Amino acid sequence: MNLSIANFEQVSNPSMLLLITEPGRALIELGKYFNQKEILDNAPIGDGHPVVVLPGFMTSDKSTFLLRKFIRECGYACKKWGLGRNLGQYEDPMVIAEPIQKVYEQYGQKVSLIGWSLGGIYAREVARHFPEAIRQVITLGSPFQGVTKTNNAKWLYELIHNKKVSDINPDLLKDMHLTPPVPCTAIYSKSDGVVPWQYCMEEATAGVKAQNIEVKGSHWGLGYNPAVLLCIANRLAQSPKEWQPFKPQGRQRLLYPSLFRRVM
Repeated sequence: MNLSIANFEQVSNPSMLLLITEPGRALIELGKYFNQKEILDNAPIGDGHPVVVLPGFMTSDKSTFLLRKFIRECGYACKKWGLGRNLGQYEDPMVIAEPIQKVYEQYGQKVSLIGWSLGGIYAREVARHFPEAIRQVITLGSPFQGVTKTNNAKWLYELIHNKKVSDINPDLLKDMHLTPPVPCTAIYSKSDGVVPWQYCMEEATAGVKAQNIEVKGSHWGLGYNPAVLLCIANRLAQSPKEWQPFKPQGRQRLLYPSLFRRVM
C-alpha cells in the first residue's frame, strides 16, 4: 500500500494507551527476537556492501546494537552513525553525510542507509543530497510526511531546543515529504505510540522505486521486531539494478498486514 491522498488535517496523535504501553510491547518484541532466532538465522545472506544505521530521537548507537548485529550476521559491513546521541540538532545534512561519505569512499560501494524514527528522516535527506553514494534507504517509523505535525515526541524536542519544530530551516522542510532519488522502503506500524503511522509512508508516485510495509508492533521495538528484520534482510540482499517490491512468501505474509490483505 502506498499513500496516494493524505488528508493530514484528520490525522490524530497516537493514543495515550499506545504511548504508555510502548515499553511493555517493546519487551514482548524483544522476547520474540530471541525466540525466533532460528527463523532470523535463515535470513538471506547478502553481498557484503556497507550499511549505516542511524538511531532515533534521544537515542544513540547503543539502541541499534541488535539491529546492527543482525545485519552483520547477514554478511554486511554494518556501521554505526558515530555522532553520539541523536538530539535532533542537525539541520545541515552535510554534517550527517560526512561520515557516510567516508564509508562510501572506504568500501568503494554505495551505502545502504537504515534510519529509525528521526534517524530515517536524516537518512532520506542524505540520500536526497548525495544519491551517488546511496544504494537505498529503509526507514523505521520515520514521520517524514509530517515532522512538524502532531506526535508524542514533538514536545520533548521543543523543550530541549527551546524552539518550535516549525522553526526548523524551511529549506530542509520543503522537500522532506518527497521520496529521495534512490529505492526507499518505509516500514511502519499502525500501533505506533510515538508518531502517527500515516506520516511514515511514502507517497504513491509513478516511476518511483518505493514501498510502504506495515508490521505489527511498537515504535520502540522496531529495531529488533522479527518482521522488520526479515524485511530488512530481504531489501539489503536485493540487486540494486533489479529493484522489486517486497513480496513475503508463505506464512511470512502473516507478519505484514498490508501485504497479506492485498493477496487475500
